[in-house]
Amino acid sequence: MLDPRLHHRIGYPAAERFYDAIMKVLGVVKVGRREDWWVTANGRGRLTRARLHFIRKGSRPDDASGRHWCFKAKWRTEVDAFWDAGIANGGSDDGPPGLRSYHAAYYAAFLRDPDGNRIEAVCHHAV
Repeated sequence: MLDPRLHHRIGYPAAERFYDAIMKVLGVVKVGRREDWWVTANGRGRLTRARLHFIRKGSRPDDASGRHWCFKAKWRTEVDAFWDAGIANGGSDDGPPGLRSYHAAYYAAFLRDPDGNRIEAVCHHAV
């Protein structure tokens, strides 16, 4: 998961649609919003013990090819839904859902967000 203090700069409103869609399928909900930022939390919106993800409006970042954020999925079906939601909401394919060679149960999908940031969802369960 992202560092709870992480703030990264991405475009609005396309980025907001994209992140709302992928976070929803991973059980991460928006818990706050202003014109220039929004914040999501895992734990289905419960702020106790939640990991917060702040996304704020700003100028387009430098080349995004070196940035990579990975989100844990509970089930392989969540990885599939993450990829489908990302593609349907302005993301681009960077690796469709499937098993990877990192270990026998590493099931992941990779997207590029509307600003080119590399986003991954992974499930480590064998089924």
